[in-house]
Amino acid sequence: MLLVIKAIFFDVDFTLIFPGPTFQAEGYRRACAAHGIIVDPARFEAATAASSFILDEVEEQIYNHDLFVHYTASIIEHMGGRGPKVVEVAREIYDQWSVNHHFELYDDVAPALAELQQRQLIVGAISNSHRSLDAFCDHFSLGNVITVSVSGAAHGYMKPHRSIFERALEKAGVDPDEAVMVGDSVKHDIEGALNAGWRAVLLRRSGDVPNTLPPGLPVIRTLAELTPHLD
Repeated sequence: MLLVIKAIFFDVDFTLIFPGPTFQAEGYRRACAAHGIIVDPARFEAATAASSFILDEVEEQIYNHDLFVHYTASIIEHMGGRGPKVVEVAREIYDQWSVNHHFELYDDVAPALAELQQRQLIVGAISNSHRSLDAFCDHFSLGNVITVSVSGAAHGYMKPHRSIFERALEKAGVDPDEAVMVGDSVKHDIEGALNAGWRAVLLRRSGDVPNTLPPGLPVIRTLAELTPHLD
């Protein structure tokens, strides 16, 4: 039986948009310095990698602001930051993550979404961020393309929790086998979607592909490569 795709959903952060200087090494250094905390910007990438387990190993996937503050504080500490104000700085950085002007849209997003719209597919977004997805769509002029969205903060559960995918289906009015999830996280985007009965496409812009992937999972490096996997 031919399965027809009716809706395609995208992760937001690092799939559609990428963070600007505020959330890079120098941005962390400046934020910490304002509170008298000294960190080493050269340790930023290693610090981010060392802290990733905090988000990846959440058992119940309940949205909790403190989880992301803890993650950010861990990055600061791995960069050498110490003292009682580390959590205060981490909370300030976390609060800024919801501000859209700190982010840029990847160059391949607008043409890819326009092509999906021409195919008369429902285009949606599912994000674990506390950023307002309505504000996100308005800021990046995507409101006429992305017509369905669900955020973990508003829903209460984050990807890969099954309920956030079910809520997206409910809002789109489609069945699981009619939906595709596109994202950069194997655990949150891909496994979450597959476990909910969806199809999925992994986006790895860096070209760094994990050694172990679900069988038959399509992997792309740019959204320009997406549409052949929808036919």
